Amino acid sequence: MSSAKQTVLAIGGTGAQGISVVKGLARDSKYNVRVLTRSTKSKPALELAALPGVTIVSGDGYNEAGLHSAFSSGIDIAFVNTNGFAIGEKAEIYWGIRIFEIAAEHGVKHFIWANLESSYKVSGYQPRFRTGHFDGKHKVADWISAQPKDGLMKWSILTSCMYLEMFSELLRPFPETINGEEVMVFKAPVGDGRPPMIFLEDLGRYGRWLIDNPEKSSGMNLKISTDQVGWEEVAQAFTEVTGKKAVFRDVTLDEYFASGAFPDPDAKVGHSVGHDDDTLQTYRENFSGFWNTWKENVLQRDDEVLDEILPTRVKSIKEWMQITGYTGKPGSVLKDYSDARRAPKVEV
Repeated sequence: MSSAKQTVLAIGGTGAQGISVVKGLARDSKYNVRVLTRSTKSKPALELAALPGVTIVSGDGYNEAGLHSAFSSGIDIAFVNTNGFAIGEKAEIYWGIRIFEIAAEHGVKHFIWANLESSYKVSGYQPRFRTGHFDGKHKVADWISAQPKDGLMKWSILTSCMYLEMFSELLRPFPETINGEEVMVFKAPVGDGRPPMIFLEDLGRYGRWLIDNPEKSSGMNLKISTDQVGWEEVAQAFTEVTGKKAVFRDVTLDEYFASGAFPDPDAKVGHSVGHDDDTLQTYRENFSGFWNTWKENVLQRDDEVLDEILPTRVKSIKEWMQITGYTGKPGSVLKDYSDARRAPKVEV
């Protein structure tokens, strides 16, 4: 007789990362999956609801009553991806810890925290790398890492990075006529940096591995990526895959922020909170740290560990372009932009 299915609660399940994890869990109906969201009729919620074993649950992940209600319905495993970009670093630290505590109250067996690495901490607290939407998650991960590894509730940390799919949105190329020829131009203030980037489908598979293998993943901080990607390599791979000429043009941070990448670079990050909070960074401050991190190669990955866990993973930007049919056309990836219908313009 087979054992009863375990139930996974996904908080942040309708965002880019959460969707990939939910799809990974639904692929063989091994788990019951509940996705907590305030927008049960949103396009991502409706798409997930059509998957086998997935139920959309109405509720607010930043509300104690809503969290207690969600966790009180027989949850075995929690995958939690809070949106620090929306609520700000201070609130993310509070809610990341509080969600862990509430999950433990309700007898959850395994808690998975969706994390980002703090280049500010890794660099020895050099201020040019401070990035609010990295730092809040990392501080929660540090707190979780101080909890017993073999307690009543096991925990794992899934440390992600930039999504390769962002080359269809925030990082997409734009056509220019150069010497009478149309050329696709990739622009970013990244120099010869090679930041770690991840294919979202593989991210979902890594999340599934953590959940499938609690005896191995308990107490683990799994730092994932597809590859450490240089922008010259991106342009070359694009040409090889599509047959269209492409180049990379490095730009300064001042040029980047003057380009219209964000409507108001000096507005404060945190679109779901009041902006009278002095702990919030501006877009300019946050994304200066973001790009300085990638330009100076602060964050690294261990491919040997990743190959062992997921031998069939995609391993290069070119392979990703080939299997996804990438053309450089714009698409919607990041929930913050799709929700607000304000996909950033990145022409320089």
